[in-house]
Amino acid sequence: MQLHLNDAESTLALGAALGQALTRARSAVGGPLPLLLSGPLGAGKTTLVRGLVAALPGAHEAEVSSPSFNIVNMYPTRPQVAHFDLYRVIGAAPEEFLDALDAKDVLVVAEWIENLPRRDWPEEALHLLWSPVASGRALEIRAWGKAADGLLEALAPTLNQWQKDFSR
Repeated sequence: MQLHLNDAESTLALGAALGQALTRARSAVGGPLPLLLSGPLGAGKTTLVRGLVAALPGAHEAEVSSPSFNIVNMYPTRPQVAHFDLYRVIGAAPEEFLDALDAKDVLVVAEWIENLPRRDWPEEALHLLWSPVASGRALEIRAWGKAADGLLEALAPTLNQWQKDFSR
């Protein structure tokens, strides 16, 4: 599914929609479906995470920032969000990432997932790929696995508002 986001407000709104949907969908391990983000610096990945976290209970206690130096920030939301920045990680996945994927009560959001070998990616997830455009932000959402396919299908009516903008 191809989307176009005109501005940061649209990116925050998409993040909120995804956050609410991902917490309801269950991955193969029984926890929330992970969200994998790929794209260049400044594409809007952390802005999307800010919108996602803001839509969850407990968000008032969370301060979302890129975890570039820590690799992971944990936000005290329900479910807890593990926000990974894999920009400086090349090769095998950090153990914290693999542990978070196995947790039943953690929503994993990983920026720069393309830095990990595909074998370390979860079997079920939504994958957002940003690409450069003249204005706004263009991204493609891919579903990995049966639960992710169902979630993307259920989200289609919500996502239509950003699909319509893509042709402009």
